Amino acid sequence: MKAQRSYRRVSLYVVQEFLLSFLVAFLFFFFIFFVNQMLLLARDILTRNVALWDVARLIWYSLPSIVALSFPFGALVGALMAVGRFSSDNEILALQAAGVPLFRVALPLIVTGILLSLSSFVMNDYFLPVGTINFSSLYREILYANPALELEPYSVNYYQDSVMITGAVDESEIGNLVIIEQDDRGARRVIVAERGRFGGDDGGVISLELRNVFSQRVDARNRQQYDWVSAAEMQYNILLRDIAVTLRSPGPREMSSVDVYREIVSKRQSLEQRRREHQQNIDQRRRSLQREYLELSERYSSDLVQPHQWYPQLQTRLDGIERDAGRPIIDRSLQIYEIEYHKKFSIPFACVAFALFAFPVGLMTRRSGRAVGFGIGLLVSVVYWAMLIGGQTLGMQRTEIAPVLAMWAPNIVVIGGGIVFLMLRMRR
Repeated sequence: MKAQRSYRRVSLYVVQEFLLSFLVAFLFFFFIFFVNQMLLLARDILTRNVALWDVARLIWYSLPSIVALSFPFGALVGALMAVGRFSSDNEILALQAAGVPLFRVALPLIVTGILLSLSSFVMNDYFLPVGTINFSSLYREILYANPALELEPYSVNYYQDSVMITGAVDESEIGNLVIIEQDDRGARRVIVAERGRFGGDDGGVISLELRNVFSQRVDARNRQQYDWVSAAEMQYNILLRDIAVTLRSPGPREMSSVDVYREIVSKRQSLEQRRREHQQNIDQRRRSLQREYLELSERYSSDLVQPHQWYPQLQTRLDGIERDAGRPIIDRSLQIYEIEYHKKFSIPFACVAFALFAFPVGLMTRRSGRAVGFGIGLLVSVVYWAMLIGGQTLGMQRTEIAPVLAMWAPNIVVIGGGIVFLMLRMRR
């Protein structure tokens, strides 16, 4: 009983030190990410005529993403600072001399890391999607009231298949608006309006109400042929995903893990169906070519026509079939969804990986434990973030890379580094 009480007291002492250091590190990273978010808002919103209350709400809706990222990096730096302080003050040595094994010292860190991982996961999986949806909804309302958010005065704005040239932008109206768009066939249409203002939205589309409009459309094949129309009023529809990135439909990052998994299952079924249809088409073309080959062989078997006169054409068709058969049927959107799905777990549960890494690394600190731990934590955070972004980029570009490996590789590297440092520490 006495040993258990001493372990409990030691555990509480370690957790207390860890949480104190974690709080300091968490506030540091929260401030860094918060300032970055404020700079983004300052560029897009704060410099425009937007109500202060709306700005405060946008910042509030952005907090879940900031908190979700601050948890794992705060856990890393906090653990390094705590263990580094123990080691530099010789408290680890004193605990070992009192008969407390290193495992008992590390266990509170690991358990606390698991709890922090669960908290980060809840923030990332529930509050982040809710905040993103509310952010997009509020941004849409602000955009309708103040089009200067996306359409700066006297500027040229490029969207997917159109160019929008604006004159003066006053409150909710745009003056001297010119829209140049091109369809899939290459036909170009130019719309000139004296005034324009944003209307409502319907199913992912917002309307731009134009007045005193002149429109001209030129045929792509015959530049001499064109048609034109003039009108007192005109309604021009714009896809939300084209005019503002923040107004796009929620992607996998803004969805919960359950919803993302459902989309993955649906996309896998759709991809499997496409692959079956592709294989059926290849088999059908092969059978058709085989039948034609047998028919031609029988037809020209008794004639003077030589095989080299009809065989090359069949061989060319066969080569085309084999090329199509070897062409992989992939779905890049499925790859993106799977990457984001694993990312929802890998980032929060990096708290555990960081705790396992921080303990043996912190044991090697001899002087200025907290300061050294803070510096090492910042360095590891940068390296981890670079590996995470690199894995995500490679996973999206190269479908042969498994999403689970792309997103969990940084955690595996961190845990592997912790094992190496632990082995070095045990040899001393």
